[in-house]
Amino acid sequence: MQHAAANAYAQAAKYAQPPRELEAALLLKAAYRLQTLADDWSKAGTELAPALTYNGRIWSILATSATEPSNPLPSAIKQNIAQLAVVIFQRIFDISEEPGPEKLGLLIRINRDVAAGLRGQG
Repeated sequence: MQHAAANAYAQAAKYAQPPRELEAALLLKAAYRLQTLADDWSKAGTELAPALTYNGRIWSILATSATEPSNPLPSAIKQNIAQLAVVIFQRIFDISEEPGPEKLGLLIRINRDVAAGLRGQG
């Protein structure tokens, strides 16, 4: 019973987070998944594709949301996010074609840096 209550609380907390905090948390989760693979490449066979897909989905959502005409962000920031998303998608494709742990570093750094910026730490 306590487990069910904890799960319910966790779900509610997820929706109660401010949007920027939630975005930062998702980027950090993606970075963590990729860092785990970079640190132990033996897991890449089964976990690389799902980790790359997750990262791509996060960036698809971020880029789509940030670049919508109704988004109040300055156009320069919208352009920067769109350009970062292109870099992310290109790197994901590159890693999918020729996997290597050293190629994950760029994705990890960008995710962590953007998360820090969203949290006001950058």
